[in-house]
Amino acid sequence: MHTLPDLLGNNLSILSVGLNPSIPSVKAGFYFANPRNRFWKALNACGIFIERLEPSLKSCEYLHTKYRIGFTDLIKRPTAGCKDLNATDYKEGTGRLQQIVTKIKPNTIWFHGKLTCQKYVQYSENKNLTTQWGEQTWKIAGAPVIVTPNPSPANAAYSLQVITDSYRDLFKHLPNLSPC
Repeated sequence: MHTLPDLLGNNLSILSVGLNPSIPSVKAGFYFANPRNRFWKALNACGIFIERLEPSLKSCEYLHTKYRIGFTDLIKRPTAGCKDLNATDYKEGTGRLQQIVTKIKPNTIWFHGKLTCQKYVQYSENKNLTTQWGEQTWKIAGAPVIVTPNPSPANAAYSLQVITDSYRDLFKHLPNLSPC
């Protein structure tokens, strides 16, 4: 299966966890590559980074090396949409993500979308938790968990401004996020 490689490492400030790679992202070779995805626009608009980040592998690698932001997905199988995912995908993806988190111990875990977070909890702990926007009241492997709206174009219910504001709030929880 052709998919996006994880961008991981020890001492990550934050681990960004998407639901699964989009087909445009896999074709382009970097996270959030769909031109209609609002990740890069919201990240630039939130005012946290001095640099303007263009949608590219270079920008992903820059965030990874300069700010210790890691990138992965709950499920690595690319699909056109979340309706194409099944219970086996969630079960396998959750096990894989648990191994990653246990191994690299990120300081914070950032889920893109409530569905991503809820499915992780459902398949890892066999619980159905109500997920809120922002920081959760529980942790994963000792790391705070923060949930922001998924920037995917399929999640049009949330405006660019709402996503931008949620990123601003996210980075307020990361006082140690500074260039390496």
